[in-house]
Amino acid sequence: MADSPEYVPPKVWTWTQPSGGHFASINRPIAGPTHDKELPVGRHPLQLYSLGTPNGVKVTILLEELLALGHTGAEYDAWLINIRDGDQFGSGFVGVNPNSKIPALLDRSGPEPIRVFESGSILLYLAEKFGAFIPKDIQGRTETLNWLFWQMGSAPYLGGGFGHFYAYAPTKIEYAIDRFAMEVKRQLDVLDRRLAESEYLAGNDYTIADIAVFPWYGGLAKGWQYGAAEFLSVQDYKHVQRWANTILARPAVRRGRMVNRMSGEPSEQLRERHDPSDFETKTQDKIEANQS
Repeated sequence: MADSPEYVPPKVWTWTQPSGGHFASINRPIAGPTHDKELPVGRHPLQLYSLGTPNGVKVTILLEELLALGHTGAEYDAWLINIRDGDQFGSGFVGVNPNSKIPALLDRSGPEPIRVFESGSILLYLAEKFGAFIPKDIQGRTETLNWLFWQMGSAPYLGGGFGHFYAYAPTKIEYAIDRFAMEVKRQLDVLDRRLAESEYLAGNDYTIADIAVFPWYGGLAKGWQYGAAEFLSVQDYKHVQRWANTILARPAVRRGRMVNRMSGEPSEQLRERHDPSDFETKTQDKIEANQS
């Protein structure tokens, strides 16, 4: 490992300057809003405030899957929260999610609005609200929740750990990349071993566990996460590849991946979603064509 200057932590840490890196402009050691800004509200009971990151995509995939099953109450407005611009620190958003992270959901279908934050909590809330994508028997439900909480606990090693140091940190630190690459490959092996014995994570049925894990580890397996497919030899995880291909073939998954997306092909970006017809008429390529 290359030598680097030794860092000696001070007795008391203080925030003196941004740490650098991809998201330095929005990182800070305190919570709460930085500015007053009300959230927009559309015509549907479910109001989603999000961005097309893996955590955001979990929710839009589930909503599209629920609609595909015929749950009309799952119609939703998806509003774009641009985290690079600091939208998550507006007072309205902080009121829905005091942690200032996407996604955040406001369910206005009842007498009083219900706020739901943390992607895993949103998945569980919607699955229980509509009685879909979560088994009713105790064994199947528990196995689904096992893998849902596995994802919530494991993904920080993939995103905040490996992804940060491999793709976003201002300098490449060999120790940090090696440490988190080892953990991500261990996690891929956990998934591969499970999927060698089961079609989906919780058994033979597609559940919110698969919906939670797919945007992170399926994205890694299919090469769109951090550009790290070759580095991590993701082709070696044959059962993860099979599972990812199966999920990616679902039309609702393809639609869900488009919502609140700001990168990639313009034809695959639906930055806001308010009606099913938006997938045909309001993708970014069509908006840009109308503006020219």
